[in-house]
Amino acid sequence: MSEQLKLATFGAGCFWSVEARFRATEGVIEATSGYMGGQPEPNYRAVCTGTTGHAEVVQVQFDPQLVSFEKLLALFFEMHNPTTLNRQGPDVGSQYRSAIFFHSPAQEKVALQAIEALDQSGRWSQPVVTQVEAAIPFWPAEEYHQRYLEKNGLGLCSI
Repeated sequence: MSEQLKLATFGAGCFWSVEARFRATEGVIEATSGYMGGQPEPNYRAVCTGTTGHAEVVQVQFDPQLVSFEKLLALFFEMHNPTTLNRQGPDVGSQYRSAIFFHSPAQEKVALQAIEALDQSGRWSQPVVTQVEAAIPFWPAEEYHQRYLEKNGLGLCSI
């Protein structure tokens, strides 16, 4: 990865739509579906049990000269309901939790400030339950999950 490119990793429910939305964002170089937050070497079948500790995430490689982390964070909060614990629409389980895995102290600070501002805004009737955790090893999902909606001619999933 080029020195000027940055990483951001978000869990917002099922990774298929999340990946597609980030991929369509100017300044995003790559968006990869995967797993973070649990035991080593996960696979989809194990993660679906909710026992591995992983969240379905999308790791975003971006050019901060073209899109800021703040803009990616705003998009993240627009694409899911950050007030539902371990659930997005029909998908239920800790693997669907709302999470921001930060790659720097600056990302952690911005994420925590965004959550505080969102809670104070009154946009949601319940408090934001998004977890903010340090990024740990990212495990790309199986190839058939990458660009899943695009490969299968599907539109975006919705919650």
